[in-house]
Amino acid sequence: MDKEVCVYIGELLQRYNFGGGHPFGPLRQGAFVDEFHRQGLDGEVVIGEPVMATQESIEWFHTPAYVERVKRLSLAGGGCLDYGDTPAFPGVYEAAAAVVGTVLKAVEAIITGSCRRAFIPIAGLHHARRNAAAGFCVFNDCGVAIEALRRQYGVQRIGYVDIDAHHGDGVFYGFEEDPNVIIVDLHEDGRYLYPGTGSADETGIGSAVGTKLNLPMPPRATDRQFLESWEQAEAFLQQGRPEFILFQCGADSLAADPITHLGYSREAHAHAAKSLCAIAEKYCAGRILGLGGGGYNLDNLAKAWCAVVQAFVAAESGSSVA
Repeated sequence: MDKEVCVYIGELLQRYNFGGGHPFGPLRQGAFVDEFHRQGLDGEVVIGEPVMATQESIEWFHTPAYVERVKRLSLAGGGCLDYGDTPAFPGVYEAAAAVVGTVLKAVEAIITGSCRRAFIPIAGLHHARRNAAAGFCVFNDCGVAIEALRRQYGVQRIGYVDIDAHHGDGVFYGFEEDPNVIIVDLHEDGRYLYPGTGSADETGIGSAVGTKLNLPMPPRATDRQFLESWEQAEAFLQQGRPEFILFQCGADSLAADPITHLGYSREAHAHAAKSLCAIAEKYCAGRILGLGGGGYNLDNLAKAWCAVVQAFVAAESGSSVA
């Protein structure tokens, strides 16, 4: 491989937004792309094109009844997919299917050796449940990716790491009883932020007890507190010995995000990405997929996501993260 990192950007992903008055607006991918080009990262990676997922693959995670509901509201061009956070719009089904399809394309590229690490800015929609939308998330691409790794590629032990300010409840409860999905989720304490879940005593159910780690962070937590908690996260993930890592790297955990209350800098994302690349090299043949997740301050998300891409590129060359 000439370049070992793929980054997926394009108009199909751009369509996944809820309009200019919504936090998940139309400028998010563009803000990342501008910073990505400014830093010269486009010359260090392979650029991949987004694609649509089939309905069959979406239903690996979601119920057919829910997928049909999204299609109906997409054709109607209005209504709400949850209790108000996630409005329908004309073509919402196709936009959400493009997120899922691009994630599945990236998984395939990593598994088949076209690249070893990949990043998708408009992805990581971790709140969607198997039968419902939630929190700006229509289809849970993370959940579909986990199912795809099992069904298509025989990957059994999957590490899911989430540093978005919001608890990744759709993934957590979607695999709460699965002992082979190792979940590490650092998020703002649910007593202060949506969705109000992810307490430290939630560690899995039945045979999966002890395979999930929730690390609630206090409001205004800084990089210092993140790094202290990250040591525990890193040790837990290594103990789980995953074969593939999904990294939901939401940038709404940075200081000055308009809808959250944490206080990290881009260095938290850089550190986590570098650490996960090392774990991926040790246990996963280097296989890691980064998903942009949340982030509603455009400058923050651009810098945090570029820090992740920088770490992925640096892992290729063995150099340190800037």
